[in-house]
Amino acid sequence: MRIEKDYIGKKEIPGNALYGIHALRATENFPDRTPFHEEWYRAMGLVKLACYQTYQKFRKAINQKYPNVDVPLRFIEPDVLVAMIKTAGEITRGEHFNDFIVPAIQGGAGTSINMNVNEIIANVTLQKLGKKPGEYRWVDPIEQANVYQSTNDVVPTSLKVAVMRLLEDLEDGINNLRKTLEGLEKNYRNDLRIGYTQMQEAVPSSFGKLFSAYNEALSRDWWRVSKCAERIKVVNLGGSAIGTGITVPTFFIMEVIPVLRQLTGLPLARSENMPDATSNLDAFVEVHATLKAHAVNLEKMVSDLRLLASDVANQREITIPQQQVGSSIMPGKVNPVIPEFAISAVHKIYANDNLISSLAGQGNLELNPYTPVIGYAMIESLKLLRNINQTVKDNMMDGLGVDNRIALERLYQSPAITTALSPYLGYHKASNLAKVMKNSQVDIFEANDHYQYMKREELESLLTPDNLLKMGFRIDDLRSS
Repeated sequence: MRIEKDYIGKKEIPGNALYGIHALRATENFPDRTPFHEEWYRAMGLVKLACYQTYQKFRKAINQKYPNVDVPLRFIEPDVLVAMIKTAGEITRGEHFNDFIVPAIQGGAGTSINMNVNEIIANVTLQKLGKKPGEYRWVDPIEQANVYQSTNDVVPTSLKVAVMRLLEDLEDGINNLRKTLEGLEKNYRNDLRIGYTQMQEAVPSSFGKLFSAYNEALSRDWWRVSKCAERIKVVNLGGSAIGTGITVPTFFIMEVIPVLRQLTGLPLARSENMPDATSNLDAFVEVHATLKAHAVNLEKMVSDLRLLASDVANQREITIPQQQVGSSIMPGKVNPVIPEFAISAVHKIYANDNLISSLAGQGNLELNPYTPVIGYAMIESLKLLRNINQTVKDNMMDGLGVDNRIALERLYQSPAITTALSPYLGYHKASNLAKVMKNSQVDIFEANDHYQYMKREELESLLTPDNLLKMGFRIDDLRSS
């Protein structure tokens, strides 16, 4: 064991632990065990790396401008700085994550996040220098690891980095699902089915139309998600505690974001109003609203397909892949687990949307103390959406089946098909056909034989996919009939 102290007092820390007193106090104060997102941890490493590289540039610039003057600045020995840079690089790869012990749900505006990372950097650096963890007289978590930084600029900046990278993953996931839907749309473009309104048989449609509607919705989702980076690319790194840049050299403020932009490859930009970027989190509310819209479209799609593939649908026109046994008591039962997973997950996203909106509005004056919980919910929603898109594509849509023969038979037997004849026969004659079909359980052709409203070949021509699926009708169509 080793003894560490802070402003409040002393605590025992396991001798080889890479965390320190600040992180340990957080675990005692916040008895939640929800794990922190590794993506955010890695992004913290990137921000720390940018800060250390910028400090390195700053020291070089100072030495060149004032070679023989002892400038009173926070000094980090060159070998210490090199080791810190290496350690920050390790964090960007997820190393030492087991020593990040601060839970996701916490108070303190992210100070515990920042200090746990600072302690890891300081202690790993000490090990690289042949020292023991906790020997902070050589490398201190605040004096060195937190050089020219504040929790209030490092934590929200790293959150935006993590979110922007997950947005890229989500774009890819949406596109992959769209490609599958495009293939289904193409394969079943002219395969007719009954279209429904208010859960009742309504008018003729096709599987191509069904899949094209889902594809179009996902296209809008992709477009909106692709614009999200623009909404959160502005960061406050260098702004210090409340965005005024207090305790931070102007050189550092001007240079640190370009360094981070180069490290990440992301279009990050320094806010022109640092106090605004520090105190207001409405950008996360806006971005999450886009995520919620995507969740809505996913839920609509999987709910529809689950219904069409269910035993409630008397003759199933659609089948979804059987993924796992559905019951411990009912033999042979297989449940639609993929749609159920998707629906469950999107409702978690809806809950996150309410949380993010509510807590963003709870910011107080110059700072929002709820950034950790907002960030956790934001990243959780992104990961859920990424996973929904993947499993819906791989485990549902790729193996989705369509029985176009049953679908066509059901359409011809449904009174809904008579709507397509009303422009030619009028509403009342079409209603007569529908009534006979329903009461006598006959198809449209037998119903027409009863009334002799039109010739068989003429009816067949009107009920072809080309005629039923075209957009509206022309006067010449009526004249030719």
